[in-house]
Order: sequence, then structure tokens, then C-alpha cells
Amino acid sequence: MNRMGVVGCGVMGAGVAEIGAKGGCDVVVVDMFPEALEKAQARMAASLAKAEEKGKLGEPAANILARIRWSSDLADLADREFVTEVIRESLDDKVELIGRLDDILSDDAIIASNTSSIPIAQLAAASRIPGRVLGTHYFNPVPVMPLVEVVSAIQTDPSVADRTAEFCADVLGKKVIRAKDRSGFVVNAILVPYLLDAIRSLENGVASKEDIDEGMVSGCGMPMGPLTLCDMIGLDTMLLVSESLYAEHLEHRFAPPALLKRHVEAGMFGRKSGRGFYDYS
Repeated sequence: MNRMGVVGCGVMGAGVAEIGAKGGCDVVVVDMFPEALEKAQARMAASLAKAEEKGKLGEPAANILARIRWSSDLADLADREFVTEVIRESLDDKVELIGRLDDILSDDAIIASNTSSIPIAQLAAASRIPGRVLGTHYFNPVPVMPLVEVVSAIQTDPSVADRTAEFCADVLGKKVIRAKDRSGFVVNAILVPYLLDAIRSLENGVASKEDIDEGMVSGCGMPMGPLTLCDMIGLDTMLLVSESLYAEHLEHRFAPPALLKRHVEAGMFGRKSGRGFYDYS
């Protein structure tokens, strides 16, 4: 597979497009919002320029950028062999998109979702060819974090999962782990309860946000504190993921704390909005 498509060019989508281009793919990136496309292009150019300065690229950054086309029209994906959706964590939005992709892509094209919590079976059911749908869950920042979870639904054709795992490893340069189709998969099913417990600790007055974060960094060797990580992920995304996990497992450890809900209702989403648990303004 060489012709790759990416739908959605936020931080994660742009990262997926970047590793595709670095792997030699011809990449088409589609986003409905022109301003998102402009921001993604600028962000990627800066990222690649920095990597080039440090000698981390095997070729000039200009060559990598030249393999990427930017569009606001899904029809430009018609000839793609492998399309990854990286839109917001909403089941309704993803189901609608997969239905639209069905009408555009060839029958043998693969559709991968970067969902971090929605069961893949629900997404595959939206396709007239459910066997071609699976999950590829990347981690932020995509060009730096080595892991991708390849998730097969009960409908996914095993050959599609095998081809995708090989593509992610051999072309995109990722470490691949296989996960069953359970909300949260491997990583988030373990990580999210930890993050929610940190929010509950803040909510219950166990310690200040600074001390909670410092405790996990200096006491457990974490690269960053859990509340800082929540702000980086986005508290709106954290809420959606928590709600999806809770709906699947019906366990209290997955239930979103009230403090998380209040932040989202106040528009305090974390780094991207300028304020979350911390102030970034």
C-alpha cells in the first residue's frame, strides 16, 4: 500500500500524515475546515524543519512535504488504498464519515479509525463492507511515540488486520500491538482510570494539582503528571473517552468525575483552549 488518505488534520491527523509521508507514501489529507488545513501545514513544516536541523530525517523536509496534498473534498480520496479517520471522538460523526467513505473508496480499500475508546464493531457496522474496517490507535505526538494498537472487530477480515499491521510496522515504522475490540483497547483501559483517579484526588482535596503531578513524576517515574497529561490530551476528549469506557464496562473506575465535567462545560479543555487544570494563557 502506497496511496494513503487521512481525514481530519488536528494534531493527531497531521501526525499520521507526517509519518505516512516519511514512509514514502503519497498522502492526501482532507479536512472540512480550511483554517485547520493551514494550521496543520504550518505545524508540520515547523516539525519537519526542526527534525531536519537535528539530522533526524533521511531526506530533505521539502521532499516529505511534497508527498502530501491538502484538500477539503472527500472525493479526492477516491484512489486511496488505506484511509485513516482522525476526526473527533464522536460515534455519530465517525459513523457518518464511514458511510460517506463507502461511497467514494474502492471496495478493496481499508478504512482505519484512530478512535481511542469507541468499539470498532460499531464503526464497522456503518460500512457496507464491514470486513475492511479496523482500528489503528496512535499516541500523541504521533511522529515521536512509537506505538500503534491494531484493533480488529468481530467483522474485520483477518487479512485486512494482517496487512494493516505490516503497513504500520514496515512503512510507518511503528511498534505494533494487537488488541481485542474492547472499549479502551490495551493502553487506555489501563491509563484512563489512573487519570480519572488523579482528577478525583484533586476533586476530593487530597492534594494540590501541583503535588499530585509531582508525586507521580518524582515518586513513580512518570514522564509527566496525570493532570498535565489530561490537559495535553484535552479535557473534552478525556470526557468523551471516559463516557465511552463507562458505557462499555459499567465500572465506577471509568465514570467521569464531576470536576472533569465542570471544566468541559466551562470551555476549559486544556492546552488547546489555553486553560484546563493549569493556566496556559
